[in-house]
Amino acid sequence: MYIQAVKSPLYLVLATLFWSGNYVVGQAAVASMTPLELTFWRWSLAAVPLLLLAHFVEKPDWRAVLRRWPVLLALSVLGMSGYTLLLYSALGYTSAMNASLITAANPALIVVMAIVLLGERTTRLGWLGICLGLLGVLLVLTQGELARVFSLSINTGELLMTGAIIVWGFYTIIARRLKVPAISATAVQVAIATVTLAPFALAMNVQFPDTAGEGWSLAYIALFPSLGSYLLWNLALRTTPPGTAGNYLNLMVVFTAIITVLLGTPLTPVQIVGGLTVIGGVLLTGIKGRPRLGAPAASTAGARGR
Repeated sequence: MYIQAVKSPLYLVLATLFWSGNYVVGQAAVASMTPLELTFWRWSLAAVPLLLLAHFVEKPDWRAVLRRWPVLLALSVLGMSGYTLLLYSALGYTSAMNASLITAANPALIVVMAIVLLGERTTRLGWLGICLGLLGVLLVLTQGELARVFSLSINTGELLMTGAIIVWGFYTIIARRLKVPAISATAVQVAIATVTLAPFALAMNVQFPDTAGEGWSLAYIALFPSLGSYLLWNLALRTTPPGTAGNYLNLMVVFTAIITVLLGTPLTPVQIVGGLTVIGGVLLTGIKGRPRLGAPAASTAGARGR
């Protein structure tokens, strides 16, 4: 148990690093692949390994799991299909850095949705954090020109990314009440996404990548953020409280920024200020007194960025 507790922080760091890479690799991939192609092949390639992983690691009662199929179907449509399609669509119009900055506001958004939909409460500091998170996102959306909000002059990619985190917010609210082992729930949702997306893939004549660049991009997306991150995240949750693990998700902005700079794209002052504002807001919403976000949300969803 001690060794596992020592390894857990490393698992969480690696999981968020792999999810951060999904933004950067996904942005490169959408230059030659459609969001539907990326989403369909990502989950198709990850479905069987995730099911095997769940079977041997968690040893679930599959009949009991499948009895939850209506909820799992809804979660799959929202989190696996809806969120991922919106994410990759957004990356066709905006940068990986901007997408990660908007996603960083997800925890604050989930708190707001819990207040509105479930009647939960937060503290004054929590409300301050929510407002700071919103301000940071608006800075990114408007490139520092807040007046653009009133003229609706906002990039299509940022709007799609905003839609993505709203969808993920609904996913998380529903997932919190799902009493199914984490990896098993994720595996079934991925399998459902593969089946439900298949007719659309056939109708749109989706082809398997035929270039080395597309193949490597898809291999990374299927192996690391789709399979590796979920495994590492859920292993860490065995000894780490979900709330503590959630704080590691703020590293996604940091890792995306580092990767972006290493690839030769400088950060703008607005991105830096907006990112720091969002992270500060998220940390404030995590101070004691915030409505409790139950373990199922963290364990079934894995996190935000996927």
